[in-house]
Amino acid sequence: MDSKLAEDLAEVTALLNVVSVEAAEVLRGLDKRPVAMTPQPQRAAALPDIGHGLRQALSEFRRRWEPRFSGSAGPRYLGFVTGGATPAAIAGDWLTSVFDQNAMSGGDSAAIELERETIDWIGQLFGLAEHKGAFVTGATMSNFVGLAIAREWLGEQLGLSVAEDGVGALGQVPVLSGTPHSSIFKSLSMLGIGRSSVRSVPTLPDREAVDVDRLADALAALSGRPAIVVANAGTVNTVDFDDLRAIAALRQRFPFWLHVDGAFGAFAALSPEHAHLVDGLAAADSVSVDLHKWLNVPYDAAVQFTRRQDLQVRAFHNSAAYLTAPTGAPDFGHLVPENSRRLRALTAWFTLTAYGRAGHRDIVQRNTSCAAQLGEALTATGRFRLLSPVRLNVVCCTLADRPTPERVHALVEAIADTGETFVTPTVYNGIPAIRAAFSNWRTTPADVARAGAAISKAAKGLQ
Repeated sequence: MDSKLAEDLAEVTALLNVVSVEAAEVLRGLDKRPVAMTPQPQRAAALPDIGHGLRQALSEFRRRWEPRFSGSAGPRYLGFVTGGATPAAIAGDWLTSVFDQNAMSGGDSAAIELERETIDWIGQLFGLAEHKGAFVTGATMSNFVGLAIAREWLGEQLGLSVAEDGVGALGQVPVLSGTPHSSIFKSLSMLGIGRSSVRSVPTLPDREAVDVDRLADALAALSGRPAIVVANAGTVNTVDFDDLRAIAALRQRFPFWLHVDGAFGAFAALSPEHAHLVDGLAAADSVSVDLHKWLNVPYDAAVQFTRRQDLQVRAFHNSAAYLTAPTGAPDFGHLVPENSRRLRALTAWFTLTAYGRAGHRDIVQRNTSCAAQLGEALTATGRFRLLSPVRLNVVCCTLADRPTPERVHALVEAIADTGETFVTPTVYNGIPAIRAAFSNWRTTPADVARAGAAISKAAKGLQ
């Protein structure tokens, strides 16, 4: 054995204790760490020929890299929809690496059983008791898997198997949506259906929610041809929700697969005040949910759900003499693109076991309250105006005076330079804007006040 490996093995308890102390210091210091930093290029180090051991590697990390990492795990990081990691989720992440289970097939470990239990729990959170699911890396792969099953369903309607005959056998595939996320286009590209297959359906006035009557018209124009409808349970810019129940009811008249992108918006189901926004989610044929967003587990973790796991197996069946054949409860290797991956469910299992439905409901409710607080604070300054109501956990606003692309870009940079908070730029209804997304379990009203003050100060300093 390499001498450094042998030394680290002999010292493993002490070394991991050192790492644990380091991690705890980082977590305690998140409040003081700059929320965002502009990366400064650094000369790459040479690959060591002879290693230095874990203790020296940790020292090198502290010196070269740790000071340059942002506080994105902290309570005032409002860019994208980036949750933090609860204490229980961090514990689950560490143990995931310690046990190093490949959760894709059974027979040698209970890992796959834990994964199934966790998926069932997550399904219960969203009222998806009749759906089957599997873990994937994130919302993009969750959408990809859902649309892959939809592609197989389209083939079934035409009496063929896309998995066997290829996507070319389908011809042109109509995909209808009001405000699809960018990952939908990416997934359609990877699936061979194509980005241009998306047919944009008009939305309701001053909304990102699809106009269901116009969707019905678009489906009627297909003259009975099967289609894919992508609905939103929470759009990125304004967290708008399609009327899922009304869309599902259209299946009485038209043949289509209903895929719902609920990456973070599906978590509205946990809040009694907002659960109506996802009414009808259980009627979907496939659903995407991203866990490293509002469940607050570390990257990367998401789940996809579907009613048609038989079609999912047809799309992702992995056949080899040394692998188990699919059964009524197929191994995950027959359900997702990967043949091997980490026990991604363990972080979710730990945080759900530790805090339960009530604890995660609390996170959702506090985040939505914080979003409303920030929206009110920014508009009260007179320097901002909301571009849409704060429906859930995202504030979408713009400068009250001259919201040009240049000024908004300068504003985003100035906000990041404060180190107090981080928001992302966007464009809504043709207007350059900023969006602040709340999804971190640690965020408090005091954090909102600090973030709001930084945003307002940055706007005040604009020329």
